Order: sequence, then structure tokens, then C-alpha cells
Amino acid sequence: MIPPISLEDWRKAGQTFSHRGHAIFHRTGGDWSDGARETVLLIHGFPTASWDWAHQWEALCARYRVAALDMIGFGFSAKPRRYDYSIQDQADLHEAYLEHLGAARVHVLAHDYGDTVAQELLARFIDRRGAGGQGVEIASVCFLNGGLFPEQHRATLTQRLLHSPIGGFLSRAMTRERFEKGLGEGFGPQTQPTPELYDAFWTLATAHGGMPAIGHKLIRYIAERRATRDRWVGALIDSPVPLRVIDGGLDPVSGRHMVEHYKALVPDPDTVVIEDVGHYPQLEAPDRVLDAFLDFQSAIATA
Repeated sequence: MIPPISLEDWRKAGQTFSHRGHAIFHRTGGDWSDGARETVLLIHGFPTASWDWAHQWEALCARYRVAALDMIGFGFSAKPRRYDYSIQDQADLHEAYLEHLGAARVHVLAHDYGDTVAQELLARFIDRRGAGGQGVEIASVCFLNGGLFPEQHRATLTQRLLHSPIGGFLSRAMTRERFEKGLGEGFGPQTQPTPELYDAFWTLATAHGGMPAIGHKLIRYIAERRATRDRWVGALIDSPVPLRVIDGGLDPVSGRHMVEHYKALVPDPDTVVIEDVGHYPQLEAPDRVLDAFLDFQSAIATA
């Protein structure tokens, strides 16, 4: 499971740009001078960062222009303690990022928390399309395990506690042992992170002041999903662009039960279930995720 690009090499190859006065880490790859190449935007989940995509990075860069950032509050990006973290703001961040790159049309590959950001980006595209407005075109969206439907999201104990009235205390008291336990709850029993992978996750979590100080603020997305459910689920149901779900079936949070709900609600559902892995299929079954995403893109290109 160790990614082929070390975390340190990933960091060294990155750059930063500013969002609301805060430094945001990002990476680009592929031939950006080739305007005929499609662009893939990778959106990571909670509580990790863009390095989640290291397994797929080189193969995607060989075919596409690729872009990924660490959202504010995550990874190597700024983690301000006094900040109104929200899905809406993370969507604003991605739109500003795409403008910064000059990317007018993107295919989105998202995971977990990033799924919700992608749903908001898709909803904004639908709004603009209906009103004839200008902005980035969403060409397709591929979702990995995530809370697409708040009624199907089965939060882990750690997530529930962070989202509770004692979340601030728990977040500030977070230790590496508790962090690893909470993260491991989502992985499959046969695909648990190695000590080296946990080292990297903890490095990302504690960089630039440390996510443990703000984890209770970041996890407000659970309440946001409930409050904005109709808009974000509606974007799936009314999507004018191709969608695919690639899901680790053993995920206790958003596994096969989420896929079955998706199939019941979304017209012409396109789903791929990887039965023997959990919440992080891009890390637990990286080649199968890559193959499923490239198959999806091939189908779009020949449709």
C-alpha cells in the first residue's frame, strides 16, 4: 500500500497559491502546454490530503493534465484556527484554483469529503448552465466512497465524537494513537495501513499547526450535508454529465449500502463495487480504481 511517490517527494514537487490570504499547497502534472488534453481534477477526503492520489498520479499524468490541492485545513495547506470552514468555501477554493490554472473544463475524481465538494461544484455548474452563466465546465464526475446521501452516512465513533458538543476538547486532545484508531476504522480488515502509511498520514495531519486543533471545525460538513441535502442529492439526480461511483464495499461508513441507495435514486446509475476493500479504495486497491476510472473516461470519449 505504500504509494510509489514518497510524501517528501510529493511535497517538494508542489507549489502554493493564495486563498483568502492563506497558502494552499497544490500539484499539477501532465503536459499543460497541450491544449487538446483533457484535465482531471482530483479532490481528496477527510482527514487526509492530495497525496492520497499518489498511486494513480503518474498514469493519469501520462494521459491528462492533472491538478490536485490540499484543501484549506488539510495536509500541507494552511490550517488557520480562526476560520469558517465549510463545503461552500472549499468549492470556492477549487473554482479559484481552476481559474489560477486556466482550466475551463475538467473531469472530477473525488473521495469522501471531496465528494461533497464535487457535488457542490456540480450543482453550481447546473445552476450556471440553466442561467447561461460563465464558469468552469464540469465534464464528468467520478465519486469514490463518500457521504453522497446524509441518510446513508454511517459515521464512525471518532467522527460522531468530533461532531458532538465535546468535539473541540476531543480534537485538541487528539493523539497519534487515537488518530490511527479512527482512521483505521474505515479500512478493510485485510488492507489496513502500514506503519509507514500511518507515519505519512500523521505528518500531513500535524503540518502547519496541526489538524487536531481544528478537526471539530472541519467535521461540520456532516451537518452541512444534512442542511444542503436536497441541493447536493439533486445534483446527482439531475446531472447533465456522466457520473460513476467506484466504491469499496467493506467500508462501514459509505460502502455497499450507499451504492444500493445511489442505484435506487440516480437515473441510469453507473457503479463499480470493489468488494474486498474499505473506505480508501485508491489506497487499498489502487490499480483497480485506476482501471475503473480510465474505463469510465474511455466510455465517455466514445459515447
